[in-house]
Amino acid sequence: MSTRLAVIGGGWAGLATAVEASALGAAVTLLEMAPALGGRARSLDGGASDGRTGLALDNGQHILIGAYTESLALMRRVGVDPEAALRRMPLRLRYPERETLTLPPGRPTLAFLRGVLGCSAWSLRERLRFLAASSGWTLRGFRCAPHLTVAELCAALPRPVRDDLIDPLCVAALNTPSTQASAQVFLRVLKDALFSGPGSADLLLPRQGLSALLPEPARAWLLDRGARIVTRRVQRLEAEGRGWSVDGEPFDQVVIAASSVEAARLTRDLAPRWSAVSGAFEFQPIVTIYLESLSSALPAPMVALRESATEPAQFAFDLGQLGHQPGLFSLVVSGAAPWIARGLEATGEAALAQARRHFDWRSEPRIVRVLSEKRATFACTPGLIRPEAPIAPGLWAAGDYLAGPYPATLEGAVRSGFSAARSAMRQA
Repeated sequence: MSTRLAVIGGGWAGLATAVEASALGAAVTLLEMAPALGGRARSLDGGASDGRTGLALDNGQHILIGAYTESLALMRRVGVDPEAALRRMPLRLRYPERETLTLPPGRPTLAFLRGVLGCSAWSLRERLRFLAASSGWTLRGFRCAPHLTVAELCAALPRPVRDDLIDPLCVAALNTPSTQASAQVFLRVLKDALFSGPGSADLLLPRQGLSALLPEPARAWLLDRGARIVTRRVQRLEAEGRGWSVDGEPFDQVVIAASSVEAARLTRDLAPRWSAVSGAFEFQPIVTIYLESLSSALPAPMVALRESATEPAQFAFDLGQLGHQPGLFSLVVSGAAPWIARGLEATGEAALAQARRHFDWRSEPRIVRVLSEKRATFACTPGLIRPEAPIAPGLWAAGDYLAGPYPATLEGAVRSGFSAARSAMRQA
């Protein structure tokens, strides 16, 4: 008899769990409280602010990188060709007024050396100081004192290197400002992205909506293999004999792949200590502003921006260049708590004004929609305590918030899902 496994949560962690467990022979039931799968990385049925409907938007702008090997493997397994679904580009931090660091293809160490030495935006002295610091990080195994922030780790670096590279990479990868972000986690991201293999630092930008990238293909794959997908919020989780009861239905193993807040709710009485750790996170929001400007184009599919007290966005994307609707653009505000406090309307207007100042438009850009994900990621701060995957015998967690070396990323979610599925099936 197949192991009956319940996966609570249909985001990327839950989908990875369900796909892996199904491949290992489990009878999977996936329970998701939202109408659509994908969690914080899915497409929405968009309605523009002027009343026009039917515009397909994502609930945020997500970037993958070449080092996301498990995410790419999961896509291939469910029938998605990453080379067709994603536009691969070298890591390139281009600002409206100038180019900064671009990493050429090739072996990681040599590519990094060539990229830094070829960065004409920095003086030779600034380039050499950055290479010296990077060499020190490498010699120390990309480890540092756990209490350090990214700003403290990089305080001795030249200001242009910090402004052009460190701060934007930090907020993009950790969704936490460098003055608050964990230096140890940041170093691990740099290690995997810049030095783990050829193409590991490449940017992979979705050519289609996020739901088509994984959630919908995974849903079809699971249904084809006999999995059940149930759309409702789980109310009650109880131990029952050697297994578990989910709202009265018996299962041999359960993986909670919901948000940390939802996982804390479900385990409050079952595992109070685990629940307390899971429920103690502080969160960082992300705001995405969609603009429309017919016949316009940005100088590149992705352009970095400099945030300030009046300019919120750190990156702009030309979605038309990525295969989406021509004339559609997105501006991303990561670590957006101060702007959330000002209100979405004010944030959108400030981002629109920022875009008007820094880009040339063939037609007047207008806001299509402003979206916020108030719990986009946990605040990735130094010394943060994160819960482990095992909760109780036969009960596991999966999610990007679990203990591990990575910040809240799609890759972290997928890896945790694979691990939870394998652990559950070993114990079954």
